[in-house]
Amino acid sequence: MRDYIKRFIIAIIMAICVSLLFLGGKHSEAAGINKNEVITNHWIWPADGIISDTYGTRHGRHKGIDIAGRINTPILAVLDGVVEKSYYSNTYGNVVFIKHQNGFVTVYAHLNKRQVYKGQKIKQGDCLGEMGQTGQATGTHLHFEVHHFEWRYDKKYALDPEKLLGKADVGESVQAGITKVGDSVLAASSQIRSQQHDSSATLNKYVVKEGDTLYTISHKLKTSVRAVKNLNHLTTDLIKPKQILYVP
Repeated sequence: MRDYIKRFIIAIIMAICVSLLFLGGKHSEAAGINKNEVITNHWIWPADGIISDTYGTRHGRHKGIDIAGRINTPILAVLDGVVEKSYYSNTYGNVVFIKHQNGFVTVYAHLNKRQVYKGQKIKQGDCLGEMGQTGQATGTHLHFEVHHFEWRYDKKYALDPEKLLGKADVGESVQAGITKVGDSVLAASSQIRSQQHDSSATLNKYVVKEGDTLYTISHKLKTSVRAVKNLNHLTTDLIKPKQILYVP
């Protein structure tokens, strides 16, 4: 009888331990997902243009998205990071690789010009170069890729960029500086006049806070509402919290 009771108690203890391990594992997994959602909620689109090709086409060999646009359209960093590579490739043409702290690597290919160098620290929205048709490219466009952990020749860790930037079908227009927060989209500047394009002006990024208006922002930064609207190509006075504005 005593042996039976001991076995029964041991079985209960083991069941409790297994339950705790299971719950702990679920909690860690959920925490990881939530953290990843926070990380990817603030990516911005890298260029103005029209989606000309999406991830997974060409029998699964196309491991990025293509944004077709005008020659020399500014190409923006989607997130803070460090330039891992900046060079000319026979396939990618002028290409920039950026390593981000969250473990992602982004690739910007077929650029007409590169404006950053290996090891350079980059802020979200910084101009990396200009859209072009270098390397194995048909037409002027940006080929943009996202990789988790590292870029490999076999592109084992490639991800669909639209999962991080937001959904856009072929033929749809996208705007540089747009960021996705949940289901809503917050607009930033559509065309960035970087310091490389206008040496007479130095631009700063301003993140809109709760209660901000264009008037309070321009007054605080000693500029005009018209200057802020023109610089960011705003057609109305409507702005939203967490929106990125470029100011003199």
